Amino acid sequence: MRSKAAIEIYAYWDELRGHREVPARSQIEPAHIRNILADLFILEKTARGDVRFRLAGTRICSLFARELRGTAFDALWLAGQTGRLAQIADDVMTQKAPVVLSASSLAGTADRLPTEIILLPLRSPDGAVDRIIGALVPLARPLWLEGTPVNYLDLDGMRVLDTEKTNLFLQNRPERKPLPAATPHLADHGIAGAIRRVLHLRVFEGGRQD
Repeated sequence: MRSKAAIEIYAYWDELRGHREVPARSQIEPAHIRNILADLFILEKTARGDVRFRLAGTRICSLFARELRGTAFDALWLAGQTGRLAQIADDVMTQKAPVVLSASSLAGTADRLPTEIILLPLRSPDGAVDRIIGALVPLARPLWLEGTPVNYLDLDGMRVLDTEKTNLFLQNRPERKPLPAATPHLADHGIAGAIRRVLHLRVFEGGRQD
């Protein structure tokens, strides 16, 4: 893992799961990962069997210049790769296996932009593993990125994480402070109705006129 967001969300996911294969989605508390929320997303497996964005952070939506909620995960990828990406997302859930994807963001005639995506399975209250929490982060910030939206992602590689070896890697990082207790009933700030809560995560939805 090369991006700060991928490393931090993996460490948080791993801490939540403890000795289990997969943590529960209800365990996620946004206050504990507030500094990377803009780079995070949640995917869900629908009743039809496809995998779609339940929410996406503001930096991810800005990267594609559109709201991604409800969009199929594989729709972000080149046409020839959609089936493979749908299968990868499904395998993350069915096999309870965290995965890191290396990709290139493609935006018109701009240079290929190295991008890292991490996919981590989550368990629902009924016991089904039908959610994924992840991060999507460009590994560079060229000047064109501010004004040119990404059209598609091109898959360059995939790595299934060995959780035992990754734990050893994380143990060499600076010690994490204990997770703080969540503050209950925090008042929402900003434009009324602009903030939604999905899976306890706050998301700013674009295109709304309240």
